[in-house]
Amino acid sequence: MNGRSVEPFAARDIAAFDHECDVLVVGFGCAGAAAAFEAARAGADVIVLERASGPGGTSAQSGGELYLGGGTAIQKACGFDDDPGGMYAYLEAALGPNADTAKLRLYCDGSVEHFEWFRKRGVPFNPTFYDAPTWMPMSEDGLMWLGENSWPYNTIAKPVPRGHRPAAGGFGGGILMERLSAAATGAGAVTHTDTLATNLVLDGDGRVTGIVARKYGDTVTYRARTAVILTTGGFVDNDAMLADHAPLLLGHGKVSDGLDDGSGIRMATAIGAATRRMAVVEIALTALPAMVCRGMLVDGLGRRFLNEDVYPGHWSVHAVKHQPGPYWTIIDEEGFEDVPEPDRWGIRPEHVTETLAELEESLGMPAGSLETTVETYNRHAAKGEDPYFHKDPKWLRPLTSPFAAIDPRAGFFGTGGTGGGGTGSATGAAGFTLGGLHTTVDGEVLNNSGVPVPGLYAAGRAASGMHGEGYVSGTSLGDGTFFGRRAGRAAAREVS
Repeated sequence: MNGRSVEPFAARDIAAFDHECDVLVVGFGCAGAAAAFEAARAGADVIVLERASGPGGTSAQSGGELYLGGGTAIQKACGFDDDPGGMYAYLEAALGPNADTAKLRLYCDGSVEHFEWFRKRGVPFNPTFYDAPTWMPMSEDGLMWLGENSWPYNTIAKPVPRGHRPAAGGFGGGILMERLSAAATGAGAVTHTDTLATNLVLDGDGRVTGIVARKYGDTVTYRARTAVILTTGGFVDNDAMLADHAPLLLGHGKVSDGLDDGSGIRMATAIGAATRRMAVVEIALTALPAMVCRGMLVDGLGRRFLNEDVYPGHWSVHAVKHQPGPYWTIIDEEGFEDVPEPDRWGIRPEHVTETLAELEESLGMPAGSLETTVETYNRHAAKGEDPYFHKDPKWLRPLTSPFAAIDPRAGFFGTGGTGGGGTGSATGAAGFTLGGLHTTVDGEVLNNSGVPVPGLYAAGRAASGMHGEGYVSGTSLGDGTFFGRRAGRAAAREVS
């Protein structure tokens, strides 16, 4: 798709369309499934195009976390009281700066209803709680922390866990997509797989009225009587777009199914659609939070730089953006043995020494750098304090010999806790894009004058959602489905 023209086709130049529907959804991940379901349930004739051989996309390869709150049944069953205001306060800070407050407010206010929507679609959640920092529990617990109880966020809002997980021992994206795709087709949406959308079709008034696609090498045309909804994902797999908009991700691993090439964004911008926050990305270091919080995370100069019990995406982004690599998890024997076996993900330290001086030499750090960091940490940890970074006292304990260093570049089984599939990389980091088409809260795609492009909607990572410059696990799947639903309903309302 990177080198193929995305210039629009004129409807008058298409003698006869091969297929016709009211609402045409392009992409069958979580956002596409939600949009297709709502449009079909509202009575629209819906076709979903999917370039792969079946639904799922990056959503199906994800950890399956859904950031939901405000007082869901799972929160209550686990003993937590929550409200939309507290949820909003945390997310505005964690997804900021510059979170989209209009979208965020709607999402928080509608979160309990959105949770019940998942349950009605058959997504299972267990009323059990996982109480430790992690990318993703290797358990079937239905609720987890996503940084709400770490500094500074615990000073902004009452800490309440909001990471909702489908009942799966590990990656839950497959269960999520199985239920959502079945719901969409059960509501009447028809799926055309192995079909790659390549160009939008415009009528004489500039309205989007269809799609030109390729299926097994042949051109196929689709007329959309009412609307096209783009749910084609982000652009992490398009190095040319990364170089133009988000060069921070170049050279790192990619959290995707390999097909997030920005195709929908490119088709829309070719007809004048505006984009927003294209430089915003999420990054995951393949370091294990269960080990990091029991020890410390340091940069290539042996320095701590963030409280290690915070949501791990925050220390990942901070490291890659601001700290010199390579990065290391420093832990002692007691801390390592305290990590439950499932949370070790099969990782064992390669660098183990009796002294910090030996460890510095093994890691290529300046002499005395790590010794100074650990001495300062231990002096305060003995008093249950962390005045520099405010790690929760429950994770504070002086580190003692022998010492170990774990290299994130060794990787571990995927980075699904960030919301996508993917693997580790030679840099120890992998990521995805969060910027995309500028949309209203109902998914209408706007042009550079702020006017909706007639007949065109977008949701999921093809759109710029509620994120500012921050990210928390579950806000991609949550945002994509919530605003995919709104786009589907809005498109269906246009059906005459």
